[in-house]
Amino acid sequence: MVTNAGSDDPQEAARFLAGVAAAGGRGEQVTAVLRARYTSRTLLAGAELALLDAADALHARGWGPRDVGEVVRRRLSAGRVVLAVDVLSAAAARRPRGDAALDADLADLAATPPARDVPLVAQWSSVRGLDPDDALAASVALVGLLRSLPTLPWLGAQERAPEGVDARVLARVRALLAKAESTEYPEEAEALSAKAQELMGRHALEQALVAGPAEAEPRAAARRLWLDPPYASAKSSLVHQVAGANRCRAVSLAALDMVTVIGHAADLATVELLVTSLLVQADRAMLAADDRSVPRSRTRSFRHAFFLAYATRIGERLTAAAHEAQAHARAELGEGLLPVLAARAEVVERTVGELFPRLTRRRFSVGNGAGWAAGRAAADAASLTPGRDALAER
Repeated sequence: MVTNAGSDDPQEAARFLAGVAAAGGRGEQVTAVLRARYTSRTLLAGAELALLDAADALHARGWGPRDVGEVVRRRLSAGRVVLAVDVLSAAAARRPRGDAALDADLADLAATPPARDVPLVAQWSSVRGLDPDDALAASVALVGLLRSLPTLPWLGAQERAPEGVDARVLARVRALLAKAESTEYPEEAEALSAKAQELMGRHALEQALVAGPAEAEPRAAARRLWLDPPYASAKSSLVHQVAGANRCRAVSLAALDMVTVIGHAADLATVELLVTSLLVQADRAMLAADDRSVPRSRTRSFRHAFFLAYATRIGERLTAAAHEAQAHARAELGEGLLPVLAARAEVVERTVGELFPRLTRRRFSVGNGAGWAAGRAAADAASLTPGRDALAER
């Protein structure tokens, strides 16, 4: 083996590996270059340093563990997600202070701190069952991806699952939406989704009144929702519509298929639950409406138009439902609800301005009338307009 003067320096090996990764190097040729340049021991230590440094830098740029897992799954492969979680766990373990929200996120991902006395990349061979060259190639790919990702607004503990929402209410809503997603009958799905929306909407308004004005809350909470391609940009319209109808704001980052939703605890929970369910229902309705005899290019335009129309119509119906629910709540809870909601809206807007000081608006175009009509029809079938007796069984 031919080595150079820096072959025994793990820091130099880490810098070289990071440079190769940044240049887009991958595959057997890159692995061969690294193994020819460094001893095996130095290379393993250097690869670990490069991975941990990349993870630390990404953490400083506002990325949480769940976000990293989502982007790795989309950009690399599902098999690399567990390796990325290993890296995040090892990086968190060497930081001087514990972060409760970060630890909770890692626990959600079933992260286990790697052994400290064995290089991380070596553990991928002995524990994860990877071939040594595949483990090295994975480290290069991960370093390249982690270092290429943009800075995100720092959400910190704000990104955790909303607190202050009754677990019993959430459990019942999830059960209703699961039934709505599984039924083959549009009318039944409509009734189940309507009940879920009404239940969460009423709960959110009650929570707002109990909490009182928002002067003591300098910021609203935030949650990142990741959308699966294809048609992620069109699907993001649904997130915006659902968020707006539930007193939240949504900001899209199209390059990452991700939407940040800003709002208060119960409202965020409603948005996340509804978006997840409505996307399942939209996919099913879209496939049922597809005409497989048309060219592929027309199929793509049909589906894009379908999702945009579906989102628009759902937004119209959710907004009407929200107004009705608020009117009922005012009648039952009193006029003290209005100033509380107004104060909360100000907090949401202020938080959006702090997190995203430079926002631009994006317009979508629709070039398929059949897809637009089918999307609106599907949204009508998934109507969420709540009935007056929707909470009778609460």
